[in-house]
Amino acid sequence: MTKEGIYAARDKLGRTPVIIGEKEDVYCITFESSAFLNLGYHHYRDLGPGEIDFITPQWVEVVKGAGEEMRICSFLWVYYGYPTSTYEGVNVECMRNRCGDLLAQHDERSDIHIDSVAGVPDSGTAHAVGYSNRSKIPFSRPFIKYTPTWPRSFMPTSQKQRNMIAKMKLIPVQELIEDKSLLLIDDSIVRGTQLGETTQFLYDSGAREVHVRPACPPILFGCKYLNFSRSSSEMELITRRTIMELEGQGGFDHLDEYADSKTERYKKMVEAIGKKLDFTTLGYQTLDGMLEAIGLPKDQVCTYCWTGKE
Repeated sequence: MTKEGIYAARDKLGRTPVIIGEKEDVYCITFESSAFLNLGYHHYRDLGPGEIDFITPQWVEVVKGAGEEMRICSFLWVYYGYPTSTYEGVNVECMRNRCGDLLAQHDERSDIHIDSVAGVPDSGTAHAVGYSNRSKIPFSRPFIKYTPTWPRSFMPTSQKQRNMIAKMKLIPVQELIEDKSLLLIDDSIVRGTQLGETTQFLYDSGAREVHVRPACPPILFGCKYLNFSRSSSEMELITRRTIMELEGQGGFDHLDEYADSKTERYKKMVEAIGKKLDFTTLGYQTLDGMLEAIGLPKDQVCTYCWTGKE
């Protein structure tokens, strides 16, 4: 910040967004476009990768132009972004609806019977709505998140505290759980601890079956850019632990196969994770499905967490 104005810069590959809002005689800069929607601003434009602008109340000057290469984080849409935010012209809530729709399309040939579809609040909810709309299976909220005193559960550095927060903030609706076959959509499975406990929580509340559909592919690599899939070691990831149990250290020589939903190694890993967490069935969103839901060109989106490729 200077007396004359503000310098705004986006990282070299645009992994996170920087957005300019505008209203009469003033501009603002934000990471989340939702931040200015109720303040009278409208979207002016997104900074491009590596772009630097100088912004005053009267004008926006491009100090350094945008680069051609972009790798915006796909986790912004799957999990981290606020539902009313829009990045690169793609709204988070709409992306999640499309993602759930595609998950349902993938399940259309399945012979499982589902009583209702639910999302793990908050980020799983919109995915579940998309699934419900496509499948015509009723959407329900078998548990409600109590949020006034609890932050987002991924934020504390202690795994024990993350687990406690995740458990404390979900309150069951017994009538929507007891003797029901539920399909549960969460944004992702990282360590598996919280979703495993949520599933047990549903069984303890009387659920007959719990089918799980994560809204992104299996996470095989810890994020080394933004730390969105936070872990101190990649062996904390349930995928890595499962591969070790299936094949030992040698399994890590075949991570490309474990990342490919068409291979036998991938199918065995998913089956083992489902059994470990006591899911009735487990079916991940595919990489192609997630990218289709986002709608940006594949080479503009970072998918390192799933492929290990930069």
